[in-house]
Amino acid sequence: MASVASHRHVATLRGPGPAILPCVSDQTSPAGPPADVTHLVRERSEARARQDWTRADALKAQIEAAGWRVVDRGNRTSVSAAAPATLDVDGELRYGAASAVTSLLDAPATLAWTVVVPASEQPERISRLLTALRAHAPAGTQVVVVANDPSEAQAAALAVDAPDRAPIGDIVPEVVRTSTRLGYAAALNIALQRAAGEFVLLTDATAWPTGDALTALAAALQDPTVGAAGGFGLYGAADAPLRPNALTREPVADEAAGEDATEANALEGSWLAFRRSDYRELGPFDERFVTPSWLDVLWTLRLRAGAEPEGAEYVESEEAEDRGESDESSVTAAADAAANAAAGGADSGEHETQMPAPRRAVRLELPLERDEVAWPPDRSRLNRRNMYRVLDRFGWREDLT
Repeated sequence: MASVASHRHVATLRGPGPAILPCVSDQTSPAGPPADVTHLVRERSEARARQDWTRADALKAQIEAAGWRVVDRGNRTSVSAAAPATLDVDGELRYGAASAVTSLLDAPATLAWTVVVPASEQPERISRLLTALRAHAPAGTQVVVVANDPSEAQAAALAVDAPDRAPIGDIVPEVVRTSTRLGYAAALNIALQRAAGEFVLLTDATAWPTGDALTALAAALQDPTVGAAGGFGLYGAADAPLRPNALTREPVADEAAGEDATEANALEGSWLAFRRSDYRELGPFDERFVTPSWLDVLWTLRLRAGAEPEGAEYVESEEAEDRGESDESSVTAAADAAANAAAGGADSGEHETQMPAPRRAVRLELPLERDEVAWPPDRSRLNRRNMYRVLDRFGWREDLT
């Protein structure tokens, strides 16, 4: 167990504190809640500050009954419009939230692999991947495609009688469809409810196999010290604060470049594998990730970090949702500030949180082809928010670099 001083990024057991003015609307929502809901949110924040959890829970129920979703992040509370409705369209259920899907996660795994593929508007890319899996995936491979408000062409390609629905590993691909266009993480959470495999592979279809690219991953994940395995690694400087936009695709040590397996800081989402049991314990994916950028990095680090100590509560910095333009110097300064806060807490004798020793992420040499994909992601506003969420969540964890 690693001993890490608690600070703004790792909160300790809930305790008394000043009354907090909450964030009463999620930044991705087009509009905030009505005045009566805002009043309930503020009243609930005051109850939480008093540790009146019974009253806080009752107010949360009222807010949710009014059609708003409540998310607590440390001492801050945000609300956003409840998930879209699940619709029955000509006998086909189209889902608005993972909670509406009949889940297989609580049942024992019945297959070796579940491959999860999001699909919206690129039917040729999805067809290429499914064809490759049909040729190379081992028996016992389940494929779940989440059709996230697909285009007409994509919907046609995933129709019941279409070639893309031909069996893969003797199992017909399952398609779950959303009722409207959801964020990337929300769509993945819907698909993962249907996972029956012991291991899960996430792929955005920018990579596709030219041979069996699953069996070696399963072997790697048999090692309990490995939290994630994949085909494409991301690497950073050792023993330094994590700077997400400084991660590169090249191993730091030149001699590691030709090895069959190398340890990485994080793995890219084009071919990322993990245990289904870890998703049950550490998931779901953070649905504030509307775009896919940085979700793979966050999830790899989450898998490596493992379960947090009982009573620990993550506190996101208040600036995370609304930072301005980011550049190298601002990200470096934020990472250094996180690390210095941890070191300062330890030096000052603050109580420490015992963090489990991190697991490893391994990049394997696999029979894969890949489209040209830029790295790092572009600096659009939503992507920058995602990057800062990674930084706020794990930027102080030097044991993960």
